[in-house]
Amino acid sequence: MNECYYDKRMDFFYNQTKTDTADEWTGPQLIVVLCFGTFFCLFIFISNSLVIAAVVRNKRFHFPFYYLLANLAAADFFAGIAYVFLMFNTGPVSKTLTVNRWFLRQGLLDTSLTASLVNLLVIAVERYMSIMRMKIHSNLTKKRVTFLIISIWAIAIFMGAVPTLGWNCLCDITVCSSLAPIYSRSYLVFWSVLNLVVFFIMVVVYIRIYMYVQRKTNVLSSHTSGSISRRRTPVKLMKTVMTVLGAFVVCWTPGLVVLLLDGLNCTYCGIQDVKRWFLLLALLNSVMNPIIYSYKDDEMWGTMKRMIFCSSVDKSQDRRSSRIPSTVLCRSTDTSGHYIEDGIIQGTICGKGDLGDKGNS
Repeated sequence: MNECYYDKRMDFFYNQTKTDTADEWTGPQLIVVLCFGTFFCLFIFISNSLVIAAVVRNKRFHFPFYYLLANLAAADFFAGIAYVFLMFNTGPVSKTLTVNRWFLRQGLLDTSLTASLVNLLVIAVERYMSIMRMKIHSNLTKKRVTFLIISIWAIAIFMGAVPTLGWNCLCDITVCSSLAPIYSRSYLVFWSVLNLVVFFIMVVVYIRIYMYVQRKTNVLSSHTSGSISRRRTPVKLMKTVMTVLGAFVVCWTPGLVVLLLDGLNCTYCGIQDVKRWFLLLALLNSVMNPIIYSYKDDEMWGTMKRMIFCSSVDKSQDRRSSRIPSTVLCRSTDTSGHYIEDGIIQGTICGKGDLGDKGNS
């Protein structure tokens, strides 16, 4: 029976796997790293808090898509917490950590990644349901969205706790990985492959939806008298979502590939030399998302600016159309009271009779 090492400190496992813990990270270099890390984490906290507050404050964002977008911002906020904890428990400090503290450090990172990934997957399903039913927003009720958000975090916490629950190498140090000295290599293979497969599925789904919307837009544009901005709002919404997904895939894929190579025990891949850079790239993803939201959506940016400068709501600005369909919405004729897009969704302009009446008056 293999001996278990629950009472050992991390220096024992780092020595067993011959992992470099960056003992040279002292003095000025450590100060620079902490300063940059602190700046990025503060930006993550403030910017993602603004996104969440904007969704809560602006009634134009009270739809399933934006609730899920706010939850994605919450996942980025949680990632900032994970990076702060990592920042003060890495480098030479790593060897002094207990097993439980090291599990907590990595579990926070794994939970934040899973929360973002599952949230993006749910958004993909929501977009697919909405677009295929020819609607801007899905028929999800607030109760169902709340259940989905709770489920997302339950899955994220469980996945972050899997190594702690037993899938580790504390009782068989021969299968320990190099990057994560108390994670078994089989777990790293499972974790990285699972995430990469989900990446691929989401990219395929969004490309299919985008192509469908683009084709539908071209077909219906000649039969609608709506403005160009109205006809293109579904395309703009998909571009926003695809930009967020693209940034997520670009920022996280290199790190997952490195984990996969470590899980496959690739001793000649030089993974120790690039691990810190890929971790920094993953950190930048949580910085980029709020910038993408504000750049792609005038309504979101306007709401955030008003909160930053503590100014009153400008009603004239609220009536302006935003780049994505937060303001280009009209009442559906069905009894559910959900919203659909004017020109693209129905092939005619929503409220056409009202417009005609106004023209005759």
